[in-house]
Amino acid sequence: MSTATRTLLCTLLACFLLLCFTLPAVAEWENPKAKIPPQAKPQRRGAGEGIPPLPLPATPIRRSEKKRQPAPPALVGMINFSDPTAKFPTTQIDVERLMSYANHRLKIHYRFQQMSLEKFSFNPREIPLLYITGWTPLPKLSDTMIEQLRRYLYDGGTLVFHAQCGRQEFRDTARREIARIFPDRQLAPIDTDSPLYHAYFNVEQMRVREDDKPFKTMPPYLECVYLGCRPAIVYSPIDLNCGWDVVNNPIQGGILYHQDDALALGVNIITTTLANFQYAHAFGTEKIYHQQGQKTRDQLVIAQVQHSGDWDPTPHALPNLMKYIQKNTTLSVQFKRETVSLAQVDIFKHPVLYMTGLRDFALKPDEVKQLRTYLSSGGVLIADAAAGHAAFDVAFKREIKKVLPNSELETLPLDNPVYQMPYGIKAVDYTEIVKAQDPTLNAPVLMGIKIDGQLAVVYSPFSLSNGWEQLGFAYNRGYSNEDALRLGVNVLSFALTH
Repeated sequence: MSTATRTLLCTLLACFLLLCFTLPAVAEWENPKAKIPPQAKPQRRGAGEGIPPLPLPATPIRRSEKKRQPAPPALVGMINFSDPTAKFPTTQIDVERLMSYANHRLKIHYRFQQMSLEKFSFNPREIPLLYITGWTPLPKLSDTMIEQLRRYLYDGGTLVFHAQCGRQEFRDTARREIARIFPDRQLAPIDTDSPLYHAYFNVEQMRVREDDKPFKTMPPYLECVYLGCRPAIVYSPIDLNCGWDVVNNPIQGGILYHQDDALALGVNIITTTLANFQYAHAFGTEKIYHQQGQKTRDQLVIAQVQHSGDWDPTPHALPNLMKYIQKNTTLSVQFKRETVSLAQVDIFKHPVLYMTGLRDFALKPDEVKQLRTYLSSGGVLIADAAAGHAAFDVAFKREIKKVLPNSELETLPLDNPVYQMPYGIKAVDYTEIVKAQDPTLNAPVLMGIKIDGQLAVVYSPFSLSNGWEQLGFAYNRGYSNEDALRLGVNVLSFALTH
């Protein structure tokens, strides 16, 4: 079974099992985790001289007194809602155990701190990850608070929602607040090739327990909202149980991961947050191009295709590529991109369409028909899988087969003209994650479909667009920045001159 097929089947299985674990809301349900007191703060003792108060004179005696340990930097901010009317109980048992375990395994020295959003600066450099957990309905945040959280995420922060004991009361309201933060972005299951499942521990299966029933085994299940190529909001509808012995102490009315599996998944979340932080901050810095607001002239303006699978994970890619083209070639380009729907007639005014994405997607029948007509009329489609995501790779190959059912995507040989001009490309450098998976790979891998002898589709299963952006995404399965730009120049030049 191929990796892509296995990824799809695992995701479907996870969704099915999650639907099976739907508990009815029960009033006044008590969470046993809430009865566990937090750990005492670490202290050190300093020895000094003291004297008894009476009688005098007295000979000094040695005494020891407690001194607070210097605090390590905060990585996780655990949100408490200070409004007494909110009535939102929470517990730190899981994050407490996770931070201790992560510090030990990753050889880092961070802490979590309890905090209120009302007093937070919303600067991710102060606290990179915010954590909200509970088992009762989440309070509805003010519009101002929603806007501040949105800005925090765009500036590079990460937000984790964790349903204690998998309670439906929390799950429904967490989805509500996530939709308010990003009404136009998709909260959906994370594909099984995600770094969240492989960044430190290779998590392919999770043990999960409902009530006191026997453990079931399922693929790991998280949902996320992407900003760029990173999961900015991570949501777990199943209890990421890091601090409770669910083996010997099952919780009636609860759905919990096995503690060992949850710890592994939690370490991966922390690892990816740390690895993505610089990328996240750079992504949030808007790039201004001096031509982007100008009226389109008789110059090349690339149209990017909108679709249902996180279609815009690399928004800086095309402007950066066009800037590189203008500096290094004689092509006349404009620092502007347009976005189009395949159902629009406007696509026919563009000689080249570009498509990328992160997730599975499906084209509507009218989009399939329109794209077929466009390609048959001489248009060219260039596509790549952002960050090399398998879900988009599977979806693109499936959907392009619907568009051109009598054609096959075939790997382009190294003597193909697309590798010849303006750069002669015979070997390329890949990102570290690709080289770790296949140290022998050094040839470019582009695929294509010809119509009447001419290339109509050029597709890269390895990311080009992350290299065009040059933001240093740690988990990019793609080409190095320089080779991604050179391949991009060649592909566009070929598309425009043939």
